[in-house]
Amino acid sequence: MPGIWIIFIIFALLSAGVSWRLRSKFNEYSQIGLSNGLSGKEIAERMLHENNIYDVRVLSVEGMLTDHYNPQDKTVNLSADVYYGRSVAAAAVAAHECGHAVQHATAYGPLKFRSAMVPFLTISSSYLQWIILIGILLINTTIIPLAIGVALFAVTTLFSFVTLPVEFDASRRALAWVQNRNIVNQREYGYAKDALWWAAMTYVVAALGSLATLLYYASLLMGGRRSD
Repeated sequence: MPGIWIIFIIFALLSAGVSWRLRSKFNEYSQIGLSNGLSGKEIAERMLHENNIYDVRVLSVEGMLTDHYNPQDKTVNLSADVYYGRSVAAAAVAAHECGHAVQHATAYGPLKFRSAMVPFLTISSSYLQWIILIGILLINTTIIPLAIGVALFAVTTLFSFVTLPVEFDASRRALAWVQNRNIVNQREYGYAKDALWWAAMTYVVAALGSLATLLYYASLLMGGRRSD
């Protein structure tokens, strides 16, 4: 299976490069103090309240770049560097995660669709690679297992692409809010935009990698059909 390994290596290198760049940008902008002196926690709470959201808690979680919004328990979870930080990076990340909370509160379509896919993907992901492996091993006998695997992987790929508008929209909301509310000055706005752009690129690379892998598996399936 040299094809899949070439795809894996290419996108693993791309992913590693983008992730390195994101961490580098986060570290750089974490050293730039926010002119208004607000912490990530304070910015998050202010953005939530100014969007009439009072049932979402802002929590501190362990790790670096582990920030996320959890729609199940309505929590904005910020890493310690963001929660306590008073930097441009902390402001950008905190506002971005609150952007997801605003999406949730306003029933943003792509987020609703993405959330609806999660239970299915949680179950299917446990079996997906085994089904595809069995399908490849049995491709000269039957294409059914591989066909099932390709169908499941297609849903995973769709999820990756649905994630893109969700992430870009959350950043758009965050940047508009921090600018309109004077949370950042013009120079800080440019830094915040750059940091969120690199964060979004991690999702773009993941989606393209998933699509390339799907097309490879689909080509194996078509080849198996022609040999029947």
